[in-house]
Amino acid sequence: MQPLLDALRNRDIILFVGAGVSMNVDLPSWSKLVDEMATRVGYDPDIFSQLGDHLTLAEYYVLQHKSLGKLRSWMDTEWHSEKKRKEVEESEIHKMLVGLPCDIIYTTNYDRYLEWACEAQDRAYTKVTNVGDLVHIDDQKLEIIKFHGDFDDDQSIVLTESSYFERLSFESPLDIKLRADVLGKTILFLGYSLSDINMRLLFFKLHKLWESSPYANARPNSYIFLTRPNPVQEAVLKSRGIEPIISPTDDPREGLKAFLADLHSRLE
Repeated sequence: MQPLLDALRNRDIILFVGAGVSMNVDLPSWSKLVDEMATRVGYDPDIFSQLGDHLTLAEYYVLQHKSLGKLRSWMDTEWHSEKKRKEVEESEIHKMLVGLPCDIIYTTNYDRYLEWACEAQDRAYTKVTNVGDLVHIDDQKLEIIKFHGDFDDDQSIVLTESSYFERLSFESPLDIKLRADVLGKTILFLGYSLSDINMRLLFFKLHKLWESSPYANARPNSYIFLTRPNPVQEAVLKSRGIEPIISPTDDPREGLKAFLADLHSRLE
């Protein structure tokens, strides 16, 4: 933990924030999204959910409707009610997250919860969704990099099988920015499931990036917060330079809250 605390004190850290963080304010589940897609393409939800994973089902939805537009609008409305905004603004996890001494947050979430949390805490930020946003980066503001897209830009959203395949190439302008950002910085992953192949590939790519460098020995430690122990996954992660931090409790929400509170306490 000491290298992680030192990285925070020196602001030499990047946070990667996944869906598990948004789930702490009851983000609607993938199953609810799949049920909505089923209704819109004329399928019984129970049958539709058995016909593929959510990437394939979203691909089928786009084939039928020619775009994600109406589904994206439904997601935006469903996830961003005034009631939900109040929940985010009162969320201890989001308060502590945006209160960490960190200048860059990458997130694979589409929602605006990090932005809302920043606004509630009066923390200035710049949202980066596409290459055009890069020119607006301000060193005095927190950068929130929407790695899988944002509701303000339909073309940026990574939801279908095709968009995931394209994302896995890791050759977009945001990927190039990531490669530049991570050199010399510690990364802390929060809210990620190890079943996410996209993230596992990211771990592998980052490892290879350092491994091929003549300065591999200078690589900073990186960390991932896990809600439960898994010795197999932990061994694989360590082989790729990522140190697991295991939750002190089986409750994902309380575990993450306790971890962030401990970080803040030690920093103070």
